[in-house]
Amino acid sequence: MKIAITAPLALIGLAALPLTAADAGQAAPKAQTQAPAPAPAGKEPDIMGTWEIYPDPFAGDANTFVELPVPNGGPKLKEPYATQWKAKRAERDAKLKAGTPLVDPSTQCAPEGMPMIMGAIFPLQILQTPGQVTVLAEFLTQTRRILFNKPMPPFDEVSPSYYGYSVGKWEGDTLVVTTRGVREDTQFFEIPHSKQMEITERIRLTAPGMMEDQITITDPVMLAEPYHFTYGYKRNDEYEIVEYICDRVDPLFKVNPDGTVSMKTDGEKHDAAPQGAPAKPKGHE
Repeated sequence: MKIAITAPLALIGLAALPLTAADAGQAAPKAQTQAPAPAPAGKEPDIMGTWEIYPDPFAGDANTFVELPVPNGGPKLKEPYATQWKAKRAERDAKLKAGTPLVDPSTQCAPEGMPMIMGAIFPLQILQTPGQVTVLAEFLTQTRRILFNKPMPPFDEVSPSYYGYSVGKWEGDTLVVTTRGVREDTQFFEIPHSKQMEITERIRLTAPGMMEDQITITDPVMLAEPYHFTYGYKRNDEYEIVEYICDRVDPLFKVNPDGTVSMKTDGEKHDAAPQGAPAKPKGHE
């Protein structure tokens, strides 16, 4: 299996990748061309179920660290943030090439937060209930709530949290979600942001069993222009989400005293494997 290096780092197995041709540097997949049947008038599209990131960019069993590209090449930041961020990425890339990747929040069992949770490192389960859509991430057993029929509070009235405060509404067959209040220390690929950051998602079915999440991030303090990227998903309702509790003892890698990360030996894996954590992303065997 491969260890995906993002920011958060060392996410086991399948990792968040951009799904548009511009993001991935290749033609977008054409697995299905049939459009999904439109939802009946007055009825929401059915997005409930288990979803995997698509396509799977890390099929295979080799134990190694893999560098993930920043979606769509990263944002256009204002100075001095642009220079600072590029220096951080250069340091991380150099450490990875040297075989000593740096530790990051996920290595320390911190929640991924928004928008990283939508990258579906492990599968996501979406629940549709009256007044709410709930996103359950298998990785770290995370929960994100999208509320309906709620006003979006001003920025200074939202209590900071890992996933922020999300308000959603249906516009035809598209679920439009606005999120504010993501903690400033919860960073997507180490990209800095201010309290004024706002995330807008447009989630829609693109074909039977296929879905996309078009994400736009704005931040008048740190971004020179809106940052756009897209995640794609494939439905897999045969897979059952399992509990994944992180107790700072990962079955595959260890954090060294100097802040770098390395793979465990076979003996270390056997001695330290946490109970309940899947050895690899289920559904991607």
